[in-house]
Amino acid sequence: MKHILLAGLTMLLISACATSPTGRSQLMLISPDMAISESKAAYLSTVTDITREHRLVTDDAWTNRISTITGRLVTEAIRKYPGSRDWDWSVAIIDDPETLNAWCMAGGRMAIYTGIVTKLNLTDDEIAQIMGHEISHALANHTAEKMSQAILVNTGLAITSKVTDQNGYVLTGSALAAQLALQLPNSRDAEREADEIGIELAIRAGYRPDAAVSLWRKMSEAGGGGPEFLSTHPSPGNRMDTLQELGEKLESLNPSLTKSAVHPVRIVTDIQQL
Repeated sequence: MKHILLAGLTMLLISACATSPTGRSQLMLISPDMAISESKAAYLSTVTDITREHRLVTDDAWTNRISTITGRLVTEAIRKYPGSRDWDWSVAIIDDPETLNAWCMAGGRMAIYTGIVTKLNLTDDEIAQIMGHEISHALANHTAEKMSQAILVNTGLAITSKVTDQNGYVLTGSALAAQLALQLPNSRDAEREADEIGIELAIRAGYRPDAAVSLWRKMSEAGGGGPEFLSTHPSPGNRMDTLQELGEKLESLNPSLTKSAVHPVRIVTDIQQL
C-alpha cells in the first residue's frame, strides 16, 4: 500500500508543476484561486483578533502614508500582472511598536506593523521596498506554493501516520495547508524572486532603488537576535550586494522616478469592512 501511495504521489508531483514570473519551476498542488480563498479566511481571522485587541491604526497620518505608497505599487502590479486587477487590495496597519514585520497574502490582503516603520525610522522609499517585496510574494503565487508544500508534507506523513490538530481531529487538504502555510518561511528562491519583482515594482512606482539596500541594512542591524521579519525571510549573506546590482540594472525603467498614480487600496479600520 505504501508503494502504491508513493507511486501516486510521484505522478501527482509530475503533473503539478507551474512556472513563476521569473521562469522558476513551482510545485502547485493548490490553485492560485484556492490560495486566495483560503487566504481570505485567514485574513479575516487575523484582523478579527487584532480588532478585538484594539490594535488597528486609524490615524490619518498613518493611513494616508501607507495607502499612497501601496496604491502606487498596486498600480504597477496591475499594469504588469493584469490578473491582479480584481484582487481585494487592502492593508491593515497594526499598532505594535515592537514587531518588525509586514506581509501580503494571496489576493492582495496586506498588513504592516507600526514597529517596522518607527523602530527603523523608515523613509517612504524604504516602506515601498518592503511592501513591493511582500506584494511580489502574492503576484508570484508563493502562498499557493507554500500551501502545496504543506499538502505534500501532509501526504508524506499520511503514508505512515495520521496528522491531527490540538483537539485530535485529523487535518487534511487545504485546511491543513492553510494552517501550515502561515508558519512556513518562503524558500530562498522565492525570496530572491520577490526581491527582483519587488524592486522593479518600486522603481516603476517612483521609489528609489537604493532604498532596498538601506532597508535591509537597517533590518540586519536591528539586533536582539534579529527581528521577526528576518526570521521568516531567509537570506543569503550577499543579499544587499544583489539588491544593489538589481537596482542599478533596473533604474533605467524610471530614471526620473516619476510617481505612479495611486490605485485605491482599502485601509482596514474595522472588521465590518471585510
